[in-house]
Amino acid sequence: MARGLNVGDEVAIDATVLRRVTDDRISLSIPTYGFPHSIRDSTTKVAKGQTIELIGSVTRIEKDAVTVTLGGPIVTVSPDVVRLVAAYKPPTRKTPLIDKPT
Repeated sequence: MARGLNVGDEVAIDATVLRRVTDDRISLSIPTYGFPHSIRDSTTKVAKGQTIELIGSVTRIEKDAVTVTLGGPIVTVSPDVVRLVAAYKPPTRKTPLIDKPT
């Protein structure tokens, strides 16, 4: 199991740019993920071989895999390639759930 990671944590994955597909899309290679990934990127001028940081939230943790939601797509990668950005903090309640006695 991945140490220090919990469901809901915000994590980062460093992906390598493979090529520019169109003027506003680039193809990426995510480590330990067997498929190319495409994202919309019309603002920057990235070149082949540069790295881009993808940030998403953890949805599932297994012994040798971590599933991360990157906005829309869901990616399952090795726990070695993810980096913790922010730990999940559950919302706090200001008033108790119990009704006051009348």
